[in-house]
Amino acid sequence: MNYILLFLAVVTGYIVARILQKKDLKNMEVFMAFSGAFLLSITVFELLPHVFETPSKSIGVYIMLGILLQIFLEFFSKGAEHGHIHLHSENKHFPWILFLSISIHAFMEGFPISEHNNLLAAIIIHKVPVAIILSFFFISAGYKQSTTLFFLFFFALMTPLGSYISTHYDLVHQYETQITAVVIGIFLHVSTTILFESSKNHKFNLSKMTAVIVAIVIAYFI
Repeated sequence: MNYILLFLAVVTGYIVARILQKKDLKNMEVFMAFSGAFLLSITVFELLPHVFETPSKSIGVYIMLGILLQIFLEFFSKGAEHGHIHLHSENKHFPWILFLSISIHAFMEGFPISEHNNLLAAIIIHKVPVAIILSFFFISAGYKQSTTLFFLFFFALMTPLGSYISTHYDLVHQYETQITAVVIGIFLHVSTTILFESSKNHKFNLSKMTAVIVAIVIAYFI
């Protein structure tokens, strides 16, 4: 069921993108702020205590590696993981670099998902707006529908695949803490970037601040 829900998050994003107009994307900023705050809260409340059950400086090293990995991936994904993407409309070739970078990100997301945490909900809430923005810009840039669907289909498979591998392969279990620490670094970078970008020019926005507070409270009590 978890795999299906993760896949459907991207499908939902594509369907919504087909319905939305460009002006409607501005309303996504509040949802993005909520998703960023919720992902950050789940990371802080659940994943961080898990990896630091046995405190070790090396865990901090893996977290920093995750942050650096996400920074590296964003050189190629153009920030698609946190809702920003710029495609060149004159280039209709399949965007392999974008596909590979965002697929690696999505693949890594799946590893820490388990029945012992609420990360599944956080990733679904994170994936829907990202899928909406990805889909919308693919459509707006004039890519063929087959190209868009191919991209989104395999992108949708990556997180369930990561979750499946983490669950069924003993080798991954041996390095569970280290892998989770790397993913924590990825989540910390992505979620804080979403929150930073949701408050452009450092202007106070009551609706976004409310969304952030609500996300934190929900993440704490679930």
